[in-house]
Parts: sequence; C-alpha cells; structure tokens
Amino acid sequence: MLIVIDPTARRVDGESVRIAKDVLCAGAADAVKVCVLDQPGSMPRALARRNGRQVVVVGDDRALLRAVRLLHGEGALDARPLGVVPVGRSVSVARALGVPTDAVSASRAVLAGHTRRLDVLTDDAGGVVLGGLGIPAPGGQGQASAWWRAVPFPRQRARPSQRLRVEADGRVLADLDRPVAEVSVLPANGLAEVIVRTGRKDTLVRARATSITVSGAGFSYRANAVDLGPTHTRTWTIRPAALHLTVPAP
Repeated sequence: MLIVIDPTARRVDGESVRIAKDVLCAGAADAVKVCVLDQPGSMPRALARRNGRQVVVVGDDRALLRAVRLLHGEGALDARPLGVVPVGRSVSVARALGVPTDAVSASRAVLAGHTRRLDVLTDDAGGVVLGGLGIPAPGGQGQASAWWRAVPFPRQRARPSQRLRVEADGRVLADLDRPVAEVSVLPANGLAEVIVRTGRKDTLVRARATSITVSGAGFSYRANAVDLGPTHTRTWTIRPAALHLTVPAP
C-alpha cells in the first residue's frame, strides 16, 4: 500500500490525517509506504514510486481528482483499486462516490471494503469527470451528489438560454438555431445519459451515447463540484468501469 498524504489535508486537519495513517498502517496486510507531499505538484513523483502497490489518497476532492487524472494518463486507473480517505474542506465528490467522510470509517473501508467499478467521463482537454456534469454551471449552488443521483436539472433561479450545438454519437440533439436552457450528462451502465432541456415549456430531448460534444459561442459547465470554462467546445467520452474504488462493504 502506498499512502499519499496531500499537504492541504495536513494543514486543514492534521489530526484526521494522523488517524488515517495510524489506522491504515496498523491494518494493512502488506508493507506500507507513506509519502507525505510537500506540495500538490509532487504527486506525480509519489505515484511513480508505487511499484504495483495500491494507492490510497488522504486528502480532499482536488487530491483525489489529481490522482485519478495521473493514473488515467498512465493507463493504470483500473490496475489496482484506488483508496480514498477524504480530509479537507471540499469532499463532496468523494461523498457522492460512496466514500465515508470521517477518517476512521474511510480508512476501514480501504482495509476491509469492496471494490466498486465506476464509469467515468474523460474530455478532450485531459480532464476526468467523476459523476455527472451540467451546463450551464450553476454558480456553485449545485452539488456533485445531485448529478450523481441523476437529478437532471436542479431547480434554481431562471437562467437565460444559450445557443449550443449538442451531439451524441453524431446525432444532433440541439443546434445553434434554437435556445438550450440546460444540458446534463450522467454515466449510466456503460453509456452516458444525455438530457437537453430546450424552450420555455421544458421540452426534454434524451439520448444514450458513448461520446458527447457541446459547442457554442462560449459556455461554462459544472463537473467534480466546481465550475469550469468558459470554453467554445468540449467532447466527453464515457469510460465504462474505468475507476476501481474501495468503498464500504454493503
């Protein structure tokens, strides 16, 4: 086991980091290597030393996503189950994935839980989305768990429509000649479920696809509990069962 401790977690909640390290080291069946990062950018060097060990990230959502992106870039995301002990101010993504957010329970899940295989979305800019995404970005009011539970559109204040072209496996769901109010993309059993809401009467267009492209004059989107963009075009591709994550046993 390779325990990677994010520096932000140490600064925000050093006690939870200590508890996680003690529980993991005491319960691991094999030898444990602990890597305490001095800065977030040190993670690539830490993962390069794993030598086949299971990686366990002790940190917030940003640390989790950093590890997922690096492992995906190496083609090793599904090589070993990834363990996570959420520590920090932002842990909503880990929670939505089914990981406990207290140090003891999360550490025990790593040691004695089961492996959950999750579909993920990757984009053409090298990003990885855990859970779903929504367009437009709801200005920080949405929750990652809401997208994960397949709630298509959080009911918030009315938002102006945008001129967007939305394609699902080449099929045009919306084009620039009509307004688009909202778009959601959610992994669902090996495919991405795409829902487009158009017009004033909440007309919905649905599709299931492996690849989704959205383009327009400039749009923002919400993924991994943060607002991203604006961008003029983005393509997301579903990666079935790409993430193997340890979670509590049912």
